[in-house]
Amino acid sequence: MDIFKKFINYYKPYKLLFFADMFCALVVSAVDISFPVILSYLSKNFFTKDKQVILHNIGYIGIALVCMYIIKYFCQYFIATWGHIMGARMENNMRRDLFSHLQSLPFSYYDENNTGEMMSKLISDLFDISELAHHGPENVLISALKILGSFTILLFINVKMTLILLVVTVIMVVFSTYQNLKMRKIFLDNRKKTANINSAVQDSLSGIRVVKSFANEEIEKKKFNKRNKEYLNSKVQSYTAMGKFIAGNTFFEGILYVAIIVAGSLFIIDGSLKVSDLVVYALYINIFINPIDILINFTELFQKGYAGFQRFREVIETVPVIVDKEDAVTLTNVKGNIEYKNVTFSYGDDHNVLNDISIKIKAGRNIAFVGPSGGGKTTICSLLPRFYDITSGSITIDGNDIRDLTLESLRNSIGVVQQDVYMFAGSIKENIGYGKINASDEEIMEAAKNANIHDYIMDLDEGYDTYVGERGVKLSGGQKQRLSIARVFLKNPPILILDEATSALDNESERYIQSSIEKLSKDRTTIVIAHRLSTIKKSDEIIVINNEGIQERGNHNELLKNEGMYAYYYNMQFEGLDSNSKIF
Repeated sequence: MDIFKKFINYYKPYKLLFFADMFCALVVSAVDISFPVILSYLSKNFFTKDKQVILHNIGYIGIALVCMYIIKYFCQYFIATWGHIMGARMENNMRRDLFSHLQSLPFSYYDENNTGEMMSKLISDLFDISELAHHGPENVLISALKILGSFTILLFINVKMTLILLVVTVIMVVFSTYQNLKMRKIFLDNRKKTANINSAVQDSLSGIRVVKSFANEEIEKKKFNKRNKEYLNSKVQSYTAMGKFIAGNTFFEGILYVAIIVAGSLFIIDGSLKVSDLVVYALYINIFINPIDILINFTELFQKGYAGFQRFREVIETVPVIVDKEDAVTLTNVKGNIEYKNVTFSYGDDHNVLNDISIKIKAGRNIAFVGPSGGGKTTICSLLPRFYDITSGSITIDGNDIRDLTLESLRNSIGVVQQDVYMFAGSIKENIGYGKINASDEEIMEAAKNANIHDYIMDLDEGYDTYVGERGVKLSGGQKQRLSIARVFLKNPPILILDEATSALDNESERYIQSSIEKLSKDRTTIVIAHRLSTIKKSDEIIVINNEGIQERGNHNELLKNEGMYAYYYNMQFEGLDSNSKIF
């Protein structure tokens, strides 16, 4: 019932369309049910009259019947057209709600779920729900009216024979209910296997360059074939269940005919049924059985839609753990004073990534984090924009606890340049412009100049309208990095996070980008995560951190004099190894 109530809510914006669709379904059912009644009446009361009377009136009767079927035509057209449009609009609303909800979920949700599976829920599951939204009420109403209407008329023709019909129908309903319960689980598994295939395809195609570089196409084929086989087995199970369901109901339909023939013959013999009534009875049996056939075919659609809506609800009812407080305030006039106070954090397991970390960063200063991988450098930076929420302690900006601020104002105040740059499939202008929606062409060009990428863009045939390809595949690593820096220049945030922004670049690209970063960092509070120690020598403070917490802190010269961990790694990098080597 809970699922049903939530499903019904999506009909509310289209109540008028829904009731019009149901009215048309009512008219269609009435026309279908009335034809045998009209035929029976004409047989008994009209065709027995004088030929002249028949000839005089048959034209009017024909016109009336044609008008009746013209009305049915328009009603059927409305059902087939606007009924589907209603279902498509509901699908659109569900997809909008699902996508909006996915946007509100934290990084932790995406850490646990595959993109391909989410795509399956957004597309194939919602299509099945849309079909159910349209055909469900309509099929149930039409079928119910036809069954009840024909059953009532059959009672008037012969009660005993109709009671026999009822017994067979009840057995048929019990069988159908049992089979439906079995199919529900099978179809839910079917949707999961579909999502598994989507996730396998998405994962393999997204990493196609890695696949080919390792010549692992056969391995990917085997992985896909395994998922594909699981999907096939699930489909085999679903079609086997459907086969039993359809064949069983077809058998009971045949038993209905057998029962009518045998019982009808006996009732004709004892004089309680006329042969003409048996003919009309047979016509109504067809009307009685036809909606049963519709419901049988509808069962597969219902199970798919029901399973899809369950999966839809699983996501929609996932509560975002990082949200604005009711009394959250907007962060304005940001100076950039940051303080981590006794911060502890874990990713949901028993292992703490950070333990009792305390750091003060004054406005406008440049702070660098260095240390081995897994020490928590990126985690510290991810906590500032609330990509994750701390387990205990507090983080403040200008004295404001970040949990008391609106997420939009908090994240608008922070610019992030990452090592793994994401480029959207679009033009260079669109990718830079992502930093400030509705930015002018002049602003975008100025940002590109500040990032030392304007001249390169102008040398391209299509300039700023050049298509970068999926994930920026047509650009080099350094070019993508400079575009991401231009994006942040356009955003113009008072706080900047540079997460290993130059670690994967060649010397020439690094020089360009380091120059851009220095310009970008000016007069901003800047947090840098670095592998190459040469890039942080000018930082106001360097914090050395490993999995045991903060080990050292000070500027470059102070840390070298202390001859501790930083000095050891610095000397190893520049004396024992070449200048491009990374220690951390």
